[in-house]
Order: sequence, then structure tokens, then C-alpha cells
Amino acid sequence: MAASGTDRMVVVPKQNYHMHRVRNKTSDLLYSIFRYALVIGISFIILYPLFLKVSVAFKDKQDIYNPTIYMIPQHFTLDNIRLAAQVLDYLPLLANTLLFVTITTLLTAISCALAGYGFARFSFPGSNVLFLLVILTILVPTSTLMVPMYLHFRSFDFMGIIQLFSGKNGINLLNTYWPSMITAATAGGLKAGLFIYIFRQFFKGMPKEIEEAALIDGAGGFKTFARIMLPNAISPLITVILFSFVWQYNDTFYSALFMSESPLISLKVASLPAQANQLIPQLMGFGSNSGIKADPNYVAMIVDTGILLAIAPLIILYLFVQRYFVESIERSGVVG
Repeated sequence: MAASGTDRMVVVPKQNYHMHRVRNKTSDLLYSIFRYALVIGISFIILYPLFLKVSVAFKDKQDIYNPTIYMIPQHFTLDNIRLAAQVLDYLPLLANTLLFVTITTLLTAISCALAGYGFARFSFPGSNVLFLLVILTILVPTSTLMVPMYLHFRSFDFMGIIQLFSGKNGINLLNTYWPSMITAATAGGLKAGLFIYIFRQFFKGMPKEIEEAALIDGAGGFKTFARIMLPNAISPLITVILFSFVWQYNDTFYSALFMSESPLISLKVASLPAQANQLIPQLMGFGSNSGIKADPNYVAMIVDTGILLAIAPLIILYLFVQRYFVESIERSGVVG
């Protein structure tokens, strides 16, 4: 019986079928090769400066002018790390920096979470305009805020209270940690606009029935936020804490503006070449008045080693939390 038009089957020749499979396998193989080559190339570009600094950190002084040595030193030594640590005064500097960064990071996370929750759940006149201004803070260059922020904290006076009771123009908070603490606690610190946006988008996606149930149980806004909403915001919290910690640790703009004389790693690394030129002859046993100058190439080695010591805590932090960081990025929806 002849098959109808709808029941007809197209028979593909066996040779054409095998050629089609070969083409698919070839295209898949070429795509995989291209993908792995792209990933390896980008990884090499990112990791090459780090590998170079690790190589320099263990390279002896006599290997500087050996043209046959590229990445692997011929004479290994720990003198570069020892000298760089002495120039930086590394351990006290690291402890002070980590304490400062940890406090500002926690203040930033809590204040930005509270602001994001307010924008997501409370509707009031002008709320959309305020949120638009928060978004605009992400786009405004920080250099445009340098002068007003400097003048504000040079004569800090909350709502004119100090001038009202004492007649003074305010308190000079420069060269203290208070400017960064105040901006972090009021959701106005480093990259705070981005963090508020992350929290706002997360809380906006949570079901309102949770808060309605808490309201029926007698919980107010702050109690609902602290006991219900914030414990459920683990993903954006991890994202914000990690971003804030890294950016605050590496910050030179606000640190140089408000705390130019404070013992912070970001400020110390910026002045490391000058200090290395001055201190290396003394650390090597020469007197300060000997007139002996350090080898510029050796100074460059010590500077590179000091930079490696400065970024080492961030590398260690990433090795321990990279899995949680990737998961939090996927769940919080931060892209780009």
C-alpha cells in the first residue's frame, strides 16, 4: 500500500549520515580547541605578572644580570622577602590594615543592606528619585567629590550642633579613620551605590508573605529585617562583603584623601620605591651617611616582592572563599 504524503519517510544515505557525523565531531573539536585556547590565553595574561613577581621574590641578587635566567631562578633566596618585609614593616602594617578593612566592610554591608531593604519594601514620596540618585553615584567619578568631601571632614559638624554649642566650625577628622567609618556606616562609602542596588534587587524578589507573617506575629520593620530578611540574604551578603573587602583593601583614593599618614598597605605600597631606595643600604649594613646607593635593579626586585606581600592576603582569601564567591554571584544575579 502506498504511503500517504504525511507518512513518507526521507531515507538518508548511509554515506551522507557518516559525513554529517564527522562534520559535527570536527566542528565540536575545533570549538573546544578554540575555547580552551581562549581560556588559557586570558589566564596567562592575568597570571603572568603574578608568576613574574613570585619568580623575582626568590631570585638572588647575582641572578639579576644573568641573561640565561628568565622565570626560574638559578640561586634561590629568601632575602628579598625579608628586606621587603622590613621596608614595609609588614606584620604590624598588615594587622592594622586588616582590622580597618574588616570594620569598614561590615559597616558597609549592614548599612547598604538596610538601605536596599528600604528601597525594596517601603514606598514613600520621592523614593524612586532617591533610588535614581543612588544609581547615579555609581556613574559619578570619585575625583569630582574630592574637594567637597575633604572640606566636609576637615570641619565636620553634624547638623551644625558643634557650632551651635561651642561656636567652632567643627572637628577636623582628617588623618583619622573616622571619615571612612562614617561613610561606611551611612551607606555612602566606597562603591556603596552598587551594593545598595544588589540588595535592593534581591529583597525585591523575595515574597512579601514572609513579612506579612512576621507583621502578624508582632514584628516591626527593623525586627523583620534583622531576624528574617537579612539571614535569608546570604548570597548578596557574601558578594558585597568580598567586593567591599577587596576594594577597600586596595583603595588609594579615599585613603590618601582622608588618611594620608595612616599605616595602611595601599598607602605604603605607593611610597615603597622611595622608601626602598632609602632603607635598603641601611638594612644591608651600610650607614645612613655612607653615600652608598642601592642598585636600581635590586631596588626594583624588592619593590616587586613588596607588592607580592601586599597582595598575598587577597590571594589566600580567594583560595578559601572562591567557591562561595562564585555561588553568591550566580544567586545574586550580578553580571558584567
